[in-house]
Amino acid sequence: MIDLDDAWTAVVSRDRAYDGRFVTGVLTTGIYCRPVCRVRVPLQRNCRFFGNAAQAEAGGFRPCLRCRPELAPGFALVDSPQALAQQAAAWLDQALHGSQPLALAALAARLGVTDRHLRRIFQQAHGVAPLAYVNTRRLLLAKQLLTDTRLPITEVAASSGFASLRRFNDAFVQAYRLTPSRLRKEGHRGLATDRQAGEALTLRLAYRPPYDVQGVLSFLARRALPGLEEVEGMAYRRTLEWPAPSPQAGQRAAALLQGWMSLNFTPDLNEARLTLSPSLACVVGPVMQAVRRAFDMDAEPALIAPTLANVPAPERPGLRLPAGVVGFESAVRVVLGQQITLAAARTLSIRLLTALGTEAVTPWPHLNRHFPRPEHVRRASVETVGLLGIVRQRVGALQALAAAVDDGLLALHPGAPLEATLDALRALPGVGEWTAQVVAMRALAWPDAFPASDIGVLNALGTRDIKHVTEQAQAWRPWRAYAVMQLWHGLEPLEPPVATRAAVALPQRKTRSLTP
Repeated sequence: MIDLDDAWTAVVSRDRAYDGRFVTGVLTTGIYCRPVCRVRVPLQRNCRFFGNAAQAEAGGFRPCLRCRPELAPGFALVDSPQALAQQAAAWLDQALHGSQPLALAALAARLGVTDRHLRRIFQQAHGVAPLAYVNTRRLLLAKQLLTDTRLPITEVAASSGFASLRRFNDAFVQAYRLTPSRLRKEGHRGLATDRQAGEALTLRLAYRPPYDVQGVLSFLARRALPGLEEVEGMAYRRTLEWPAPSPQAGQRAAALLQGWMSLNFTPDLNEARLTLSPSLACVVGPVMQAVRRAFDMDAEPALIAPTLANVPAPERPGLRLPAGVVGFESAVRVVLGQQITLAAARTLSIRLLTALGTEAVTPWPHLNRHFPRPEHVRRASVETVGLLGIVRQRVGALQALAAAVDDGLLALHPGAPLEATLDALRALPGVGEWTAQVVAMRALAWPDAFPASDIGVLNALGTRDIKHVTEQAQAWRPWRAYAVMQLWHGLEPLEPPVATRAAVALPQRKTRSLTP
């Protein structure tokens, strides 16, 4: 429920803490804006406040071309009042970029409820029906691509999840009362729109302040794998493989797109610039969503901070929960970190990357490896993986994990059903509760995950009593994963490493590949 007085105060003061928490529809213009819009503040009697863009569009308003509502932070996984609606929204965010119709009945069955119940709960939590939510998200993504990139309109339609250019044009005109080409012309304001061959894509990603940029980049820098990723200054870069869009409903992607990404933070503007290689243009939507989740850009610090004030560790304003861009990679690195130090886990990950990873081409020669794919880990011999210094029990866990992902039995992304995914992880050989909970943090971006037996958590709390720690953590719900991050930060130096770049590029493999 929106407090009208708070909303009006936020509009007048242009309070960035409220950005993405509501939008303002102006009756005299028919336009809806973010609270931070720099236009002249309208009369209060002409304002109508909506919880999200989909509600505003359902009310007949269209998005402002100046403040650009598509740039606003979205909902975090716990923003909705009901867990069922949270999971449904996360799944829809994950699936909305596909060109096939969304099967809400299948989603309802996956969540263990009826189609009718899912629609009712979603409407109560988000104020709109699921299909209206998806349509707005697709149109706002298209609006951002039309404004920020020079992708041809046909590619914008496909990247936004529309099955055809005709459907895209019809939906755009109906919702925004102008054509995509007209919006592009107004949005670019004279910028040439002819796309250059091999041109990278750059998009703006906004977040709510405060944001602990130093904390996030420090966390990633200490875990970065040379050849795969690096942190330098305010930038995070990495190689990236992503499933190519599948042309048929229910068909698994036949190929992986190979490319790279770079995320550069601009704290003064409360945003980051995401640059993607041209090879990833057709999956810009899902990649952008994955990056937002991985860097926790939709979190609401004002909701989280009061709980974290009770954690016995130094407070970090704007604390975030960094996750992995690629879920399988994150899970593998968690398994490799079982019962050993961070430095040892990083060493094993580097060896696995060197042995089983594939070559990559990026603008940075020292970033030259893609992380091993599930099929590579699954098919590698036990002896081959064991020679990397990985104990046999952990090799079994890695290959069981890879097989489950490769067979489509286990999905590792924020839209995956939480309890079912945790149960599937626990059923794997060599995977216990600690591993399942850390995977929930790093792959599913679940804000209430809590690995009670984690040695870092126990050290930070000065105890070895896991039962006591579990009871103590009840006061930190539903933000226990953030509490873990705060405890971990308290054990590490405040300053991040200078750089994570390897001194020399990883050697190119000259012998027979270790993977079939």
